[in-house]
Amino acid sequence: MAKILLAVSSHETLGDTGNRTGYSVSEAAHPYNVFIGAGHEVDFVSVHGGEPPAVVFDGEENDPEIIGFLADETVKGKLAATRRAADVDPSEYSAIFYVGGHGAMWDFPDSPDLARIAMAIHGSGGVVSAVCHGPAALVNLRLPDGTHLVRGKRVASFSNEEENSLGLTEVMPFLLEDRLKETGALHTKAPMYEAHTASDGRVVTGQNPASAAPVARLVLAELGRAAGGR
Repeated sequence: MAKILLAVSSHETLGDTGNRTGYSVSEAAHPYNVFIGAGHEVDFVSVHGGEPPAVVFDGEENDPEIIGFLADETVKGKLAATRRAADVDPSEYSAIFYVGGHGAMWDFPDSPDLARIAMAIHGSGGVVSAVCHGPAALVNLRLPDGTHLVRGKRVASFSNEEENSLGLTEVMPFLLEDRLKETGALHTKAPMYEAHTASDGRVVTGQNPASAAPVARLVLAELGRAAGGR
């Protein structure tokens, strides 16, 4: 059994729109169920700790996985008091999964504690993964030699076209696809809102909410390969 860390955003304001944001519940629920269903243990972490702001998007209200996730007493207890990133010992975890939701664009990139966790996990042979806007956590991650972690790696994230379809291109602090390309990542994408993933060098990423469970399954595959190599 592995321990896997799900990182969720603490940021709740969608730029200057006056609207609320946070982490995407669907992008937490579907991976959580994949990991738990495979017999692994899952903890939650956020930048500030405590209860993170949650968003359920239109059309997701009747998703049985979301309903079950929000009603699960273990999940409710963990989400009511997420661990603060600064307090997490990365040696406890085999993988980190950065959950999407627009809030991630503001607090994931510049969190030194989230970066510390990810690079320690990756450095010890673990998996760094993210979906949708979660790859915002990857844009400033660097290897010990100063090279960007994702440089030369195939990655996926919420695309420029998808952001534009929501009318949020000018609201975002940056466009995630563009920023990943600036780091030297090899950004890949599918047509809008189709599931799409990339896995390269123990970095596993997905494009949009439909990609959340597929990313989680790829994380399990990477963990299986790592275990088989011991």
